[in-house]
Order: sequence, then structure tokens, then C-alpha cells
Amino acid sequence: MKTIAWGNDHTAVELKKELIPYLESRGYRVLNLGTDETSSVDYPVYGEKVAMAVKEGKADLGIAVCGTGLGISLAANKVKGIRACVCSEPYTAKYSRLHNDCRVLCFGARVVGAELAKMIMDEFLETEFEGGRHSRRVDMIMEIERRSGEEE
Repeated sequence: MKTIAWGNDHTAVELKKELIPYLESRGYRVLNLGTDETSSVDYPVYGEKVAMAVKEGKADLGIAVCGTGLGISLAANKVKGIRACVCSEPYTAKYSRLHNDCRVLCFGARVVGAELAKMIMDEFLETEFEGGRHSRRVDMIMEIERRSGEEE
């Protein structure tokens, strides 16, 4: 059983109420790291929580949701070793795993509805990294991360 780290800000509280039970019904264990408050909170906190859970092996993959998916993905991508992607449709979600080995899926609660979010999550969670020529490219991305960290 795969464990999914889930994080969300205030914009995604209602969507979360439908999507976490959906994930559980599909056989996933969900580590809920998101807020249940509808008053404004800071999305970077939740992007980092999800990315750290994946990095530390507490979860196999992560899903992080804010208003657009962009802000929370930027925060998740700041965690060394994490590749997070924003997907508003299933095709990109599939290829984010297949070719880029992304481990954190992000989307916007103000951009996609529950049914589309389910399709996006299904593609992301059911697709494995293809490897091969894509491994070299992922390694190149990680080398950029390594080199940029040397300047700090």
C-alpha cells in the first residue's frame, strides 16, 4: 500500500473533504498534513510539509493543493531532492511521473474541480517512472540543483 502525503491550504479544505476519502477508497494510506481551517493560512508551510514527508520516506508520493497549485509547488520544489509539478489535466500528470519521476503532484483548488482532480491523481499515482533515457535527464536536473546549492 502506497502512502500519500497530502497538504493543502485554506482554499482546498472543501476539495480535500472529497479527495482524501477517494484516495483511501482506492487503497492508499493518506498522511494528512493539510489545514482544516478555512481562514487564510500560508501555503508554503504545507508545500514544505508534503515535500519533507516524501524526502524523509514517510510517504511514497505527495499531493499538495493551494488556489492555483503554483505557490505550493514552488515551496515543495525548494526541498532538496524533490521534483514537484503543477498539473491541471491528466496527460501532464502521467508524463510528470513517466519521464520526470516527479514525486509531488500539485494542482489548484480554484482551477480544477473534484472529478478532474480525481483523474489527475489517478494518472499520477498509477504511473511509474520509465527510466532509460529519462534517467539521464532527471540526473541533469538534479545536477543543476547540486551545483546551485554550492553557491550558498
